[in-house]
Amino acid sequence: MVTSIILINVERTKINDVAEKLAAMDEFSEVYSVSGNYDLVAIARVPNNDALSQLVTGKLVQIDSIQHTETMLAFQAFSRHDLEALFAIGS
Repeated sequence: MVTSIILINVERTKINDVAEKLAAMDEFSEVYSVSGNYDLVAIARVPNNDALSQLVTGKLVQIDSIQHTETMLAFQAFSRHDLEALFAIGS
């Protein structure tokens, strides 16, 4: 499983529309509207790097309102939420 954090700039009037489109896609587990240099932060969880490449260069580029993306790969999870899910037995 490949986890990536995708930072997204969107046309100002389309932020909610794009967020809803992304949230409806199976590849995204979470989508946040945020303050700062980016409009949205999306957490993608895909099977492999090829699937991530297809998501970024195939699917996201088809959403006209997206102006720019920056994709970061997660190497290791340290959050309690992710670690509890990883080690949960019988849940």
